[in-house]
Amino acid sequence: MTALTGRTVLVTGAGAGIGRGIALACGAAGAHVIVTGRRANVDDVAGEIRARGQKATAVRCDVADLSSVRAAVAAAVDETGGLHGVVHNATSGRSSQPHALADVTADEWRDHASVSLRGAFNCATAAFPALSASGGTLLVMTSPAGVEGSATLPLYAAMKGGLRGFTKSLAREWGPSRVTVNVVSPLGLSPAMEAAIEADPPMAERLASRVPLGRVGDAETDVGAGVVLLLGAEASYITGQTLGIDGGHFLSI
Repeated sequence: MTALTGRTVLVTGAGAGIGRGIALACGAAGAHVIVTGRRANVDDVAGEIRARGQKATAVRCDVADLSSVRAAVAAAVDETGGLHGVVHNATSGRSSQPHALADVTADEWRDHASVSLRGAFNCATAAFPALSASGGTLLVMTSPAGVEGSATLPLYAAMKGGLRGFTKSLAREWGPSRVTVNVVSPLGLSPAMEAAIEADPPMAERLASRVPLGRVGDAETDVGAGVVLLLGAEASYITGQTLGIDGGHFLSI
């Protein structure tokens, strides 16, 4: 694919799972990918992309720290001359830990909010000058939990729901600047999901049975391909929307 040739795309939380798949897909589509995250695995993902003959740069970045996000954006612009897309995929390391909302501690709330909500705010604040210069795109990742709630992951659901309101408001605000802002709700294999399936093999069949297309998506070729679509010039008239890339798993977005 060449849909993103000549474009620079920064992906947060790109060291593993869905973020890695998105980064790989963007590289395959021709983008120079800025692979960001707090851990050393971002170096491995950037190396994977370069090994395919594509362009990538690894940058350590903590989305909860505005100065860190600004430094990542500056690195992207300095190296490639611009920034055309930001995908805010990072989420708290506690996201998959079941809990009851009434038992959530202030520390747990801050941890989730600092990565999901403050991270989105920091990405928007840091990237807006570059995105407005390029007529670019900001994407944030949600989930069905953010639409219908969750009995087992209510804090995660609250953050993902908040991101939808943030995105819709920002789409209205940034429209005159030619910057599009959208949400992606994916269903794709991640390290957490793979670990859960390993512990409970029948889970794979149960998940697939709930998906009209009969399978859980691949992080790169399914979820990443949809992200590439929204980052490309062909999607320049799409903003404020939520795209479910989930094989029809959730049909009420």
